[in-house]
Amino acid sequence: MSNPHRLNPRKLLLSKWTACQPQNREKHFLVSELFCDEEGTVLQVELQAVLTRRSQRLDWQTLQDSERWQMGWR
Repeated sequence: MSNPHRLNPRKLLLSKWTACQPQNREKHFLVSELFCDEEGTVLQVELQAVLTRRSQRLDWQTLQDSERWQMGWR
């Protein structure tokens, strides 16, 4: 499913996300770090769960999947 919002990966740092299918009561996330290649192209982001502070690393394009993620906290 395509997403109505196009993301600029460089602007993802500290952006807020809501998991559409929360697990372990982890619903709200913050992008805490960007991982880039030598050219400065963003490849991955680190998402940190607000509730548990648990971090996970994933390809930034994953956030464009509107079945899994919504921009902002809802």
